[in-house]
Amino acid sequence: MPVTKKLTSFHLACSKREKMAARIILIVALLTLSSSRALASDPSPLQDFCVADFDSNVFVNGFPCKDPTNVTPDDFYISGLDKVANTDNDLGANITLVNVNGLPGLNTLGVAMSRIDYAPFGLNPPHSHPHSSEILHVAEGTLFAGFVRSNTEKGNILIAKKLNTGDAFVFPQGLMHFQFNLGDTNAVAFAAFGSQSPGLVTIANALFGSKPPIPYYILSQALQLSKTTVDWLQQQEWVDIAREY
Repeated sequence: MPVTKKLTSFHLACSKREKMAARIILIVALLTLSSSRALASDPSPLQDFCVADFDSNVFVNGFPCKDPTNVTPDDFYISGLDKVANTDNDLGANITLVNVNGLPGLNTLGVAMSRIDYAPFGLNPPHSHPHSSEILHVAEGTLFAGFVRSNTEKGNILIAKKLNTGDAFVFPQGLMHFQFNLGDTNAVAFAAFGSQSPGLVTIANALFGSKPPIPYYILSQALQLSKTTVDWLQQQEWVDIAREY
C-alpha cells in the first residue's frame, strides 16, 4: 500500500477514535451532572408513599415508614391554610409551614409549602433554605421580594422585583432572600418547596441569637461592629416567625 494511503487510513482511524472518545467523555459528563442534581434534592420514592413514623427509634435521612396497613387519609391531610396567622410581632409577618413534621404523608415525596401573612409593611426577613429552592405566589397585596447571589467579582448582586397579586417569583436553593409588604394593607403569599423539609436559616437570628452565642470578637471582626454593638444585638429577642424542627 502506498505511504499516502497508509497515512490517510491512519488519520481516519485516529479521527474515529477521537470522536468515540469525545462521545464517551460527553456521556460520562452528562451522567455525572444528572447524578449530582439527583443527589442535591430529596431522593425519589421507591413505593407509593412512606408516611412518616414519628415513634420509630430508627434514624434515617428523613423518617422511617409507617406500616402501610395503618395509614389513614388524615396522614395526607391538613387544614387551616385559609386562616390568617397572627402578625402582631416586631416583623409584622407570620408563616404557616406545611412540611413533613405537620403532614407525615409528605415523607419522601420531596415537596412542602407555606402560607405567609404580612401586616402592612410587614417583613419576612433575610433567610435561606439550605435543602430546597422556593417559588412564591402572591395571593393578595404587593410585595418587594428578592435574593442575593453568591460572591462574584462584581460583589453580591441583588435580584429583586415588585410583585403584585397573581405574580410569582423563584428563590434558588441556599441563597439568602426576603419579602417585604409595600402596601398599607395586609398581604398573603403561598410558597412551594422542592423538599419535604426545606430547612431554614434566618440570618439575624443565626448570627446574633445562636445558642451558645458566637464569640463577640468573631462577629465584631467579621461585621466590622464594635463589641458594644455586638453585645447589644445578642441581647435582643429575635423573632421566629417560622421554625424548622
